[in-house]
Amino acid sequence: MSAPRPWNLIAELTYRCPLRCPYCSNPTDLAAHRDALDADAWGRAFEEARALGVVHVGLTGGEPSARRDLEAIVRAAARADLHVHLVTAGTPLDGERLAALARAGLGSVQLSIQDADPEASDRIAGTEAFARKLELARSARELGLPLTLNVVLHRHNVGNVSALVALARRLGARRLELANAQYHGFALRNRAALLPTAAQVRAAAHAAEAARAEAPALEILFVLPDYFAGRPKPCMGGWAKSALVVAPDGRVLPCHGAAALPLEFWSFPARALRACWEDAPGMNAYRGESWMRAPCRTCPERALDFGGCRCQAFALTGDAAAADPACALSPHHARIAEARARDAAEAGDGPGLAFRTWDEDAAR
Repeated sequence: MSAPRPWNLIAELTYRCPLRCPYCSNPTDLAAHRDALDADAWGRAFEEARALGVVHVGLTGGEPSARRDLEAIVRAAARADLHVHLVTAGTPLDGERLAALARAGLGSVQLSIQDADPEASDRIAGTEAFARKLELARSARELGLPLTLNVVLHRHNVGNVSALVALARRLGARRLELANAQYHGFALRNRAALLPTAAQVRAAAHAAEAARAEAPALEILFVLPDYFAGRPKPCMGGWAKSALVVAPDGRVLPCHGAAALPLEFWSFPARALRACWEDAPGMNAYRGESWMRAPCRTCPERALDFGGCRCQAFALTGDAAAADPACALSPHHARIAEARARDAAEAGDGPGLAFRTWDEDAAR
């Protein structure tokens, strides 16, 4: 099938990050993935992305501000006439540098918050960062940059939705994303310690709905976790359908986690971005519906969820073409149900968390 127009480029500038969040979806072999693209190469990627039809670029990682050339990268994206959106953990970025990024063409900011309580937030981040995050949020507001707060929900903070909404309103955020953890990368390794109970998820969903009525000026997104939904989500809007990811090493992917799949993806700038998007075997592996097996092939919802997440299917079954186990109709759904029941039984304090690590020496 012909490749559709991509609208969004997700530029993973680096996997380096001062935070150690145990739900991080970055590859667990972090040191194996180096920053291969300099600012000039990213600039060429942005120009080629614009020619493909891309209108929005999200600068993410890791922590993008770990790049000393971030200002040059932002200028290059703005020159390509893309809306430039920064996804940041709020450190080592500070207000002065954020102002420089705004002058370079930055259009909006997404800031991660681990919890509304300072001590709990720092505990999950694995470092003291909460106060700096709040300062950065205030700087974004003073600069007139639209601010989104993103909170990954899990067993340890899912009961704090009301407090998180209050924090978002206090910081002047326009949007609050309450995104239940997706169990990839480090999060899958920590699933037994992170997965909430069904009762916790229901209570959080009710709290989010109540907050929408009480704070209509704040856009609140609550993403139900796959493990409790009964139907899979259309991961990234569908495989290689509307968004492309460029990883730090230059690989062009349909989603953040696809590098773990046994598929052939191509790299930029060794090949043109258009070729990486339209022609790479990995990109075309799960486009459309011809790859689908039962029960996906005849499911009336296949055009809504596109078969679910290929990375989750591979991680849980070893077969990326299998029906996503998150779907209640999947022959592998018992793996989700068993994990849900087992982890709920351990809910108490639960097992310890294995925090994300980054070996700077090994990465050089």
